[in-house]
Amino acid sequence: MKADLLLTGATFRTLEGPGRAGTASSLAIWRDRIVAVDDDVAAHRTVDLGGSVVVPGFHDAHNHMAWFGLTLGEVDLRAGSLAELYEAVARRARETADEPDAWIVGAGYDENKTGGHPSRDELDRIAPGRRIWLKHTSGHMCVVSSRVLAELGLADAAREVPGGLVVVDDAGRPTGLLQEQAQQLLSPLVLPYPVTELADAIGRADAVYRSQGITSMVEAGIGGGWIGKSPVELVAYQEARARGALRVRAELMVAADALHAVPAHPDDDLPLGLDLGLRTGWGDDRLRIGAVKIFSDGSLIGHTCAMTEDFADTPGVRGYLQDDADALRQRILDAHRAGWQVATHAIGDAAIDLVLDAYEEAQRRWPRRDPRHRIEHFGVARPDQVARCAALGVTPVPQGRFVSEIGDGMVRALGPHRSAWAYRGRSLLDAGIVVPGSSDRPVVDGAPLLGIHDLVNRRTASGEPLGPAEAMTGLEALVAYTFGSAHASHQEADRGSLAPGKLADLVVLDADPATVDPEAIGAIGVRSTWIGGEEVWSA
Repeated sequence: MKADLLLTGATFRTLEGPGRAGTASSLAIWRDRIVAVDDDVAAHRTVDLGGSVVVPGFHDAHNHMAWFGLTLGEVDLRAGSLAELYEAVARRARETADEPDAWIVGAGYDENKTGGHPSRDELDRIAPGRRIWLKHTSGHMCVVSSRVLAELGLADAAREVPGGLVVVDDAGRPTGLLQEQAQQLLSPLVLPYPVTELADAIGRADAVYRSQGITSMVEAGIGGGWIGKSPVELVAYQEARARGALRVRAELMVAADALHAVPAHPDDDLPLGLDLGLRTGWGDDRLRIGAVKIFSDGSLIGHTCAMTEDFADTPGVRGYLQDDADALRQRILDAHRAGWQVATHAIGDAAIDLVLDAYEEAQRRWPRRDPRHRIEHFGVARPDQVARCAALGVTPVPQGRFVSEIGDGMVRALGPHRSAWAYRGRSLLDAGIVVPGSSDRPVVDGAPLLGIHDLVNRRTASGEPLGPAEAMTGLEALVAYTFGSAHASHQEADRGSLAPGKLADLVVLDADPATVDPEAIGAIGVRSTWIGGEEVWSA
């Protein structure tokens, strides 16, 4: 039998062997799998890759694909000042002046860069009477105009929202800023998105991902809560796949809000789940259900994550949990008991304590072999929490790119001592943890090579080092974005390295991230991307 394809003329960074430092000079593919590495194999077709470097396909362990695709059609709010932000909104208002009931939606602002949050009064001045919805880059808060507040019954007074906040001024009048669960007040006005619109957004995102070498990704929350776009969001991914618009391998976390009591037999011990008993692992190697996503707290730069000590720049503020602590604990226990892999968003160290306690209790009461539960972000982790995470077999999922794009805001929020605990890398590796690579796109730029660059260099946008002792080597960061992310999804047997039997997902690069000057990693070019032995993008 001949292989379908033999790739030669490149250095193949296989990420196999001791230290995952293995290399090869050829790779043979049959159908969608690798069948030989560095063997003399006959093939129907041979492609010489012209001296490039080939690595396993990049795997983003935590991103928001549909959300990112939607932002590509929204007002870009990545501004350096409020004046610049308001001008972008005003420009869209002028462009849509003949549609007075149309929403003006923008995404990506960061008050640490603009100097403050937008206000309803200024939005009313530049776009009188318009429905305006401006999303913070973290996704954990937003600002709306007076017309929207009026439609929500919040024009003149706030209301209590468990796990969230309608921010008011000194006179008690809402400013337009809605934090955390308070964003769900908008749901009746803006949700659900139509499946066709979501499928279009997924397709736009997919094209970007393939151009950046991404072959697999985990969508970190669909179907419910403030993160979901529709209660039938899975259908949008199925539609995009059927159209041929979703080519990247997709694993979908299900928002915990979408789970419900399942009328199964008492002996089944399924306290909650999806209809038909669907749970983690359902699907195939192109589209599957992953972990259940639970939010325990909020945002670091937005000062809504739950901390054990005050934020350095806002004395008296420690953030908050998104639900009652006992309710969060029970949600985690029930999801574990029902057989789900659990991925809990926890950024502040107080939230991390709660989640680790719950994971430990769950495994003690209902033992399972290698549940591989996750803590999404693991943003501000004390040394004792790193050790405990390793002991419990929990996978932290940090985002290296946060260091450069929002690191200056993190430093201000944490102060010099706790900044060393932020979005760790080296200490996780030293504890024996398999660290995944991820972006949280669209919170920051999701290009994997930029993420690898920041895992290695760890400097903020202003050039200041942020936790330099947490830096990885180029090889370690490359492993994180390939094997590490596959491992976080229980998929390391199929992907994450280049070896016989594994999926033929790979990226052809201009240079080797493992050996190039660390300062040059982010500038490495992607020549082509291959998924299942098929070239799906080329420069």
